Amino acid sequence: MDSSQKISSPIKVGLFVFAIVFSLYAVFTPSLFAQTNKDVDAKSAAKVSQYMQLINSVFGFVLQNYVDEVDPEVIYAGALKGIMDSLEDPYSTYLDTTSMRSLNDTTVGNFGGVGLSISKPVNSTAEKPAYVEVASPIEGGPGYKAGIHAGDLLISINGTPTQDITMDEVLGMLRGKIGESVDVVVRRGKNMEFPVTLVRELIEVPTVKFGMIDDKNAKIGYLRIIEFTPQTAQRVQDAIDSFKKNNFTGMIIDLRNNPGGLITSVADVADKFIDSGIIVSTKSRISEAASVYTATPDATTMPKGIPIVVLINKGSASASEILAGALKDYHLAYLVGERTYGKGSVQQVIPLYNADGVKLTMARYYTPSDVNIDKIGIPPDLEVKVPDLTEEQEKSYVELINKAEIEKYVEEHPNMNEHDIAVYAKALTYTYKLDEKLLRRLIRIEVERTREPSLYDLDYDDQLKEAIRIIESEDFEKLVKSTKTLKELQEQALLEDKSLSKDSKEDNN
Repeated sequence: MDSSQKISSPIKVGLFVFAIVFSLYAVFTPSLFAQTNKDVDAKSAAKVSQYMQLINSVFGFVLQNYVDEVDPEVIYAGALKGIMDSLEDPYSTYLDTTSMRSLNDTTVGNFGGVGLSISKPVNSTAEKPAYVEVASPIEGGPGYKAGIHAGDLLISINGTPTQDITMDEVLGMLRGKIGESVDVVVRRGKNMEFPVTLVRELIEVPTVKFGMIDDKNAKIGYLRIIEFTPQTAQRVQDAIDSFKKNNFTGMIIDLRNNPGGLITSVADVADKFIDSGIIVSTKSRISEAASVYTATPDATTMPKGIPIVVLINKGSASASEILAGALKDYHLAYLVGERTYGKGSVQQVIPLYNADGVKLTMARYYTPSDVNIDKIGIPPDLEVKVPDLTEEQEKSYVELINKAEIEKYVEEHPNMNEHDIAVYAKALTYTYKLDEKLLRRLIRIEVERTREPSLYDLDYDDQLKEAIRIIESEDFEKLVKSTKTLKELQEQALLEDKSLSKDSKEDNN
């Protein structure tokens, strides 16, 4: 997937890559199954052996008797794809050679793409087409610069509707030669659609950005974790060291639109804040896939008593949810923003003989209070929503994007400063029924296309402003201790569901 196949970095949140190399016939032998699942009883093993023999027989029969000569590799790939699709798990997939190469590119951080972390449902129906969904844009990449948001749908790529094509086909269209353009149609919300042309770039996924908040006399360190890679823990330590030198009195960890990454990486990061106890555990029916990551005092480098606010949204997934959940369960941080994505499963990538592979969900992860957040997500302690556009505003937004008016203006007026941005935004309000703050944001993004993007945007970012307010004016220790762990929230939700169910039954009697 483009930059992607991270989605939400399911490919990476787990984990351990098994170097298993075997031929087609080895895949279908009972002995392999026996080696990978030692708990199968004799009756189940016999049934498995029967089905494996049937698959092998069908493979050979089709190869020898189909009306046209067929490439065995085509049948092989179709069989593996069918096996993975039958699980109805969007994170368990067959990875052809192209997808495996994309995965390797993502691991080293160099590839030609449009800078979007994406996912795609397995099944497509008339009621719910399987469009490509943006988990998050990679900061500084073509998708980010074009203003594509988490939650946007790519309903077509280069004129091809995405609901009925495979993820492999999607990746083949989005990734490729640097400098070539890709035309996509974006759907935002229910009715807003607009075309965007993206030019592929060399995508080098950053992991961390940090700096001090420049706001009045605040001494607040701002740490944005973009993705969890092998380098993230060291970069987080660099941030903490920098904040200490600046005598920081508060810290904001921004996990918005963070699609995840390596579980070992997020455990190392969390260990810098948590001095003891479980950080995250994985549970599986396969003992080799179950593990517990525990904090150690020697690894803890964050000073005690410093208020920490974590920013989250629907683009926060996987490993970023592990960090947010751990800090919340230990009452070390206060969460602000919107409910997270809800990816609580762990995948392992298994290379196969033909430079292809499979990605299989092997376990689920649990927060320190023993909660799995899959398909549920983590709610913020304080919800601060990004305002939705009205129907009239959606029309204005689409018109503005289609006319490329901001793009043309900025090109004709290089080196615009904040005053220039504000003046132009005010002028646009006479033509487009959009909020001035949003217009300033859109102009600022366009201005920064050819510059290093700002670390944060205090003019537009209400969630960040609320985080600053909390650190500066709240009794933080009292506030954070009053929050509920994820386990307590889950138990509260169950009680509320039971109460509603009881009331409903009484009403019907």
